Amino acid sequence: MSQLQNLSLTDAEQASANAELFDLLRIPSVSADPTRVPDMRRAADFLQAKLASLGFIARVEATAGHPVVYAERLGDPTRPTVLIYGHYDVQPEAPLEEWLTPPFEPTVRGGRIYARGSTDDKGQAYAHLRGAELLLKQGELPLNVKFLLEGEEEVGSKNLEPYLRDHAEQLACDVIVISDGSRFAPDVPTVTYGLRGLSYVEVHVQGANRDLHSGSYGGAAPNPINALCQIVSQLKDESGRITIPGFYDGIDEITQEERDMWAGLPHDDAAFADSIGASGLPGEAGYTTLERLWARPTLDVNGIWGGYQGEGSKTVIAAKAGAKISMRLVPGQDPENITKLIQAYIPTLAPEGVQVEVKGLHGGQPVKIDLDNPYVRAAGKALEQVYGKAPAFTRGGGSIPIVAAFRDILKAPVVLVDFGLNEDAPHSPNESFAVADYHNGILTSAYLLQALAQAE
Repeated sequence: MSQLQNLSLTDAEQASANAELFDLLRIPSVSADPTRVPDMRRAADFLQAKLASLGFIARVEATAGHPVVYAERLGDPTRPTVLIYGHYDVQPEAPLEEWLTPPFEPTVRGGRIYARGSTDDKGQAYAHLRGAELLLKQGELPLNVKFLLEGEEEVGSKNLEPYLRDHAEQLACDVIVISDGSRFAPDVPTVTYGLRGLSYVEVHVQGANRDLHSGSYGGAAPNPINALCQIVSQLKDESGRITIPGFYDGIDEITQEERDMWAGLPHDDAAFADSIGASGLPGEAGYTTLERLWARPTLDVNGIWGGYQGEGSKTVIAAKAGAKISMRLVPGQDPENITKLIQAYIPTLAPEGVQVEVKGLHGGQPVKIDLDNPYVRAAGKALEQVYGKAPAFTRGGGSIPIVAAFRDILKAPVVLVDFGLNEDAPHSPNESFAVADYHNGILTSAYLLQALAQAE
């Protein structure tokens, strides 16, 4: 691989990149909120207009839900083609009262851009648009470039897979690049080579046909809230292992090479716990924190409800209770199978007098990428050009369900090069993205296009 052309951002280019991103962040493109449908279209139109201004053939294309933005700039057919994926939809802003500044009015504090979607994924996706623009100022792009920016990632991307199947020929490429996650640490450039999958369910527990007076019925009537707590308490044993029968069958074990590689990373359990304000790091026995985060499956209650929650007291036995439960999965696990297993298991844990229903909501396949491929090496070279050091190779604890669909439908390798950090607080109040990380993302994207053009 030959030398990459040296690149830099002028002060004017940095200011322009910031201003454009801020305009995009001001659009409240919350895909889960039906009242924001016009805002979703505004965000898609914004991206289409930007890509068209760079000379891409760009259009907003309909799906059964929110639209996708597709753009292409195809030059020499003998050169490789990269497809860059991102999403313009964002998580809901609630709880609004915990934001220090308005979630859709980007504000810079301490070198960070605070806004919903700043790191997940508008800032990271837009860095790729500006990376292409940076190279175009030097001349033609060194390879063929396609963009696919969707509007439903935060609600499970249910309409993107049919879109991929219907447009597989249009989307054909040699490699797919995604930036939608976190680097290992601020001073550690990172190539992510694995993602956990997901099975997400909702549990409903029904007791009596109405709320009951706890004095008149307490001690005799079933209590769905108590029952739900009893069920949840049995989903893990004392060592932190998930008790669902068959849950661990067939999973890929962590290799010794991975254990050694991750053990060499600058991680400290006490500092990690302190960074999230926790007094300890509970988890599955026999595995380090990084191993549990990246290569072991999990089960977490994400929400729980039932009964009276207003001011003061109301002595009732609620008629119903419920919980949302997510399970992060590793290679060797199938989300549909895991959903069936928990649907069969939870009712067996229910005490007498209640009825239980477990609804599957959505899921995604786990992914592990072969490190020994030229595109991963190209990503490493691009990161080294920006950060002055070789990258770390890690797995991600989160899920991007569409990655497996890309792999299976387009038959192209995926390279995950993340510009954000966990401290950016994606999905949380006061989500942010460091200005320096945004600018480095632009440079990384430009260098990556150069390196991918030379990959062999």
